[in-house]
Amino acid sequence: MSAQRILGIDPGLRVTGFGVIEMHGQQLRYVASGCIKSSDKDLLPARIATLFAGISEVIATYRPDQSAIEKVFVNVNPQSTLLLGQARGAAISALVHGGLSVAEYTALQVKQAVVGHGKAAKAQVQAMVVRLLGLSGAPSADAADALACAICHAHGGQGLGALATAGYRVRGGRLIG
Repeated sequence: MSAQRILGIDPGLRVTGFGVIEMHGQQLRYVASGCIKSSDKDLLPARIATLFAGISEVIATYRPDQSAIEKVFVNVNPQSTLLLGQARGAAISALVHGGLSVAEYTALQVKQAVVGHGKAAKAQVQAMVVRLLGLSGAPSADAADALACAICHAHGGQGLGALATAGYRVRGGRLIG
């Protein structure tokens, strides 16, 4: 069985995290992670272009087989939600342009898959990513979230832990039947 390489994306207009893992059966191996940053001084189109080019470069460098991205949640500030949606759209466009299928997961699903409950703090996600991938140090919060998204896809997207939420409710940050 050949390894599957998965690219996880944590979209953001200022900072977009990416994480690449390989799945060998049920074993996960870290490949790379980092952040694509745009300048606050740039206008929106330039920031979108930076994001698209950065993800395209990650795809060309690491040649993933699959991709996963975090879904946008509706924020208190509609303008922030709209801007995050535009960043997410640029990221999805880059993934599709790179020939990848795109799986989408909510933050709840990602945290549930990696930490075990949907209300986990960023530090808990970072700690579990370090543990699951056997890293010597913690990646940045954005890179850890992207790696967590890739791990979620490796587990849920491949049938382990079945993350489909149909027929489930959320209570205390956990999916319950």
